[in-house]
Amino acid sequence: MRVVSGIQPTGNLHLGNYLGAIRNWVRMQDAMEPGNRAQVAEGGSAQKHQCLFFLADLHAISMPHDPAELRRGTLEMAAALTACGIDAGRSVLFNQAQVPAHAELQWLIGGTARMGWLNRMTQWKDKAGKNREGQSIALFAYPVLQAADVLLYQATHVPVGEDQKQHLELARDIAQKFNTDFGETFTLPEPIVPPSAARIMSLRDGLAKMSKSDASDMSRINLVDDAETVMQKVKKAKTDPEPLPSEIGGLAGRPEALNLVTIYAALADTTPEAVLAEHGGQGFGAFKPRLGELLVETLRPISTRFTELLADREALDAILARGAAKARELAAPTLDATYKALGLVR
Repeated sequence: MRVVSGIQPTGNLHLGNYLGAIRNWVRMQDAMEPGNRAQVAEGGSAQKHQCLFFLADLHAISMPHDPAELRRGTLEMAAALTACGIDAGRSVLFNQAQVPAHAELQWLIGGTARMGWLNRMTQWKDKAGKNREGQSIALFAYPVLQAADVLLYQATHVPVGEDQKQHLELARDIAQKFNTDFGETFTLPEPIVPPSAARIMSLRDGLAKMSKSDASDMSRINLVDDAETVMQKVKKAKTDPEPLPSEIGGLAGRPEALNLVTIYAALADTTPEAVLAEHGGQGFGAFKPRLGELLVETLRPISTRFTELLADREALDAILARGAAKARELAAPTLDATYKALGLVR
């Protein structure tokens, strides 16, 4: 099995990124250890696998950006992923810009992708808004580059959230049509929606996802927040006056309460039902300090390691350079096969 996944280098990670994706990346990586066997997808067979994780800096330029901030964000994200447990010695960690094959393959499969397919992408509609004519070609073709990201490495599995399933379906459509038109070239990747992936919502609005783009820093827990800041944000997190119920059904219509219970369960590696069985009947005045302590305990080593890594620019550059060299090596056979299938002379 080969697992491929990426993240845009747009500032520091927050708790939603960590519990929703990064922690599962680390678990997939750890399953590669000698003697380990892992069920990568729920219901899947136990197999060893290889993981490639990339910083999607080529995707970042599809929207207006500051070059200096993108460069800084790329290094910060590399430091954050490493601090969270991604080990460049066991996984392939790199940024797209150092692997030109991503952009090459996007163009090569661009003749197979169809305008109608891209026009149906809901994220394109959301990001473009009413001013579609004023958006960049890169934003429109973003899903084709996403397809290239995974097809380039013959990915067998791709971790996806609900908002990315459509893009993976497009990658499969492109691969299938290319294989039909030009011969078997690409593996059709399967989605992984890890059962342990938690959907973390804003601390200010239980109906909105925790996001780095939210204007209020109080809406999220950043992985580099110090203990005092974490405790303050949890204390001020929006809740309701009712105590916690003893059963999950009692959280219906209480999105903020459900969010805090979900966060606690994810951090403790248990279920919301188990959290309520232990804390049911408590008010938030008692529950929030416990949650804050659990957050501080989880994030302290990540924050410490992040600060150490960010101070060593040379080490970060070396991590990305080694990962890119390995990625280029892994990408070469697929890129060569694609050129050949299309009848292009190199």
